[in-house]
Amino acid sequence: MTIPVLIILLGFLIFLGHYLAQLFERTRIPDVLGLLLVGVLLGPMLHLLNPADFGQAGRVFSNVVLVFILFESGLEVRFEQLRAALRGTLTLTTLNFIVTTALIAGLAQLFTPLDVLSSFILGSILGGTSSAVVTTLARQAAVEERTTTTLVMESALSDVYTLAIPIALISFYTGSALTARTIFDHILASPVVAVIAGVGGGYLWSVLLNRIPTLHKTSFSTPAFVFILYGLVELLEFSGPIAVLFFSITLGNVALLRPKPLPHYFAPRQVELTAAEKVFFAEIVFLLRTFFFVYVGASIVFDNINLLLLGVGFTVLLFLVRIPVVWLSADATTPVLDKSVMSILIPKGLGAAVLATLPLQRGMATGAAIQTIVFAVIMATTVLCTILFFLLEKGWLLPFYRLFFKAPPVTDAAQSSSLLP
Repeated sequence: MTIPVLIILLGFLIFLGHYLAQLFERTRIPDVLGLLLVGVLLGPMLHLLNPADFGQAGRVFSNVVLVFILFESGLEVRFEQLRAALRGTLTLTTLNFIVTTALIAGLAQLFTPLDVLSSFILGSILGGTSSAVVTTLARQAAVEERTTTTLVMESALSDVYTLAIPIALISFYTGSALTARTIFDHILASPVVAVIAGVGGGYLWSVLLNRIPTLHKTSFSTPAFVFILYGLVELLEFSGPIAVLFFSITLGNVALLRPKPLPHYFAPRQVELTAAEKVFFAEIVFLLRTFFFVYVGASIVFDNINLLLLGVGFTVLLFLVRIPVVWLSADATTPVLDKSVMSILIPKGLGAAVLATLPLQRGMATGAAIQTIVFAVIMATTVLCTILFFLLEKGWLLPFYRLFFKAPPVTDAAQSSSLLP
C-alpha cells in the first residue's frame, strides 16, 4: 500500500469511526464490531493492511493507546464514588474476575497447548468488561439507577484486576527462574512499586502545577509527564500501566491526600479537565481506539481456525457462568430484568485488546495463541452481547432468565402503593 493510499484510508477510517459511533447511539450495535470487521476486511481478507509492516511502530502505538485510556479514565475516578458503589460492585467485580480467570485457564489447559502460567494470563486478560459498550448499553436499558451504577463501576473497577494481574504475570513469565525472590519481585513488588511511583508522581506533578501555572495552560504538559513517568517505570522493569493508572487517580483526588503539616509552597493543585480539554482528549481517545480496533481486526490470524472456534466456545461459557455470578452477588431486591441485564453485559473491549498484544511483544512463545484467542473472544462477546440485549429488550429472553432469578420480595410499602389509584 502506497503512502497516499494509506493517508486516504486513514481519512476514511475517521469518518467511518464517527458514523459507527452515531450508529451505536441509534441502534445499540457497538462500533467496536464494525471497526473489527473493517480490520478483518483490510487485513486477512483483502491483504491491504499488514500489521507486520508497522514493526516497532505497532508496539509503540499499542502502548500509547493504553497510556491515554488509563490517563483519561483515571482522572474521572473519585474516592467518594468508589465508596458509594463499592458495596454493590466489589463482590460482583471480584467474583466475576475470579470465576472468569479460573474457567478460561482451566479450559485453556484442556483444549490448547498453553502452559499453566500462559493459561492464567489468558484468563486474567478476559476477566473484565468493556467500559465503552457497558456504559452505553446500561444507560439505555430500563433498569434501576443503582444497577446502572453497579455495571458502570464494575467495568471501571475491573481494570484494576485486568491490568495489574496480567501485567504482573507477563513480567514474571518473561523474567528469571521461579524462586521465592522472583515471585516477590514480579507478582508483589512490581505492582506495589508502580503504585507508589504513580501516587508519588501524581502528587509531585500537582505541586508543580500549583507552583508553575503556565504548565496548566498547555493541554499536553500533563500527558507529556505521563509518558515520561511510564517510560521511567518501564525502564526500571516495573509496571508502567499501573503507575499511569494511579497517577491519574491521584491527580483527580489530590485534594484529599494533602498532608496538613506541609506549607503552602508544597500544596498540590486539584487537576480537573475543563469542558474543552475533555472534548479534546475524548477526540484523541476516539481516534486512537478507532485505528487500534481496525489494527486488531487486521491482526487476527485465520490460519488457526481451532483457536478462533475455541474463542467462540469460551464466549458462550462466559455468558452461562455469568448467571450464577450475578445470582450470588446481586441484592435480593434487584428486579429480574436488572439481573438479566447484568448477566449479558460482559463484552470485552479495548483493555483486553491492548493487553492481548503484550505477550507477543514481550517475546512469549505462547503470545500469538493468546492474542488470537483474545481477539476472537472480543468479537464474539460483542456480537453475542448485542444480540442478547436486543432479545432482552423485546422481552423474548426474559422468561429464560426467570428460570434462574426469582422476583424480589414485595414490601408492605410497595404493595400499598401499588393499590393506589
